[in-house]
Parts: sequence; structure tokens; C-alpha cells
Amino acid sequence: MARTRTPAVSGWFTGDGDDLRLLGTRCSACRSVFFPREEIHCRNPGCPGGDLVEVPLSREGRIWSYTDSRYRPPSPYVSDRELSWEPYALIAVELPAERLVVLGQAVPGITVDDLAVGMQPQGVTA
Repeated sequence: MARTRTPAVSGWFTGDGDDLRLLGTRCSACRSVFFPREEIHCRNPGCPGGDLVEVPLSREGRIWSYTDSRYRPPSPYVSDRELSWEPYALIAVELPAERLVVLGQAVPGITVDDLAVGMQPQGVTA
């Protein structure tokens, strides 16, 4: 049975399979890259402003930091109280080419015991 990937947030990803990548935007004036995407104006306070161009982010990065979530967050976090809570790891991955850090949830089965600062995630889109 083939697995179907469904983006968690529409418009944040491009590609498919091994070419799945996050989408960001780059300012044409100062070359700053933003994720999540910026639709209105450049966030760089020193930039005079330029057109924002959609760009796929690189798939190469290194773990910058990580932590785990061992409890269900309190309100206003929304979750189904009927379902059991499953701990998960959060990973901050530095993308050197874009000069930014992206935060995301690790795939099921990866715990903080599997992670180290500086390691390059294998088989995971940063």
C-alpha cells in the first residue's frame, strides 16, 4: 500500500516524494529569505522593500536545537481530549544557504535520544 503525503499547511510545500520541499519567499532588494512565506512586505527593517519571490528552501541543514513535548499543552491549544497524548520531538534545523532556522515536529518514532546538535537529519526534509 502506497503512502500518500498530505501537507500540514496548504501552500507551504512544493514537489513530491524525495523532492518535497518547504516554500519560502526571498526579497528581491535585500535577498533576505523568509519562512513562513511573506506575502505583503519584506520583514527586514533595514530594507527599502522589494518584490517577494517564492523560493523552495534547501533540503540540507543541521540540527540547531531540539526538545520534546511530554504533556498536552494547556488552553488555548486545541486538541481532542478523547484521544491519548503522544509525546513528540520538536527540532530546529538551521538552513545555512538561507541563513534561517526552521522549527518542526519530528516524524513519529524519533525521540530526543536520537538527536544531537550539529547532526544532519537523514531522510527528513528540513
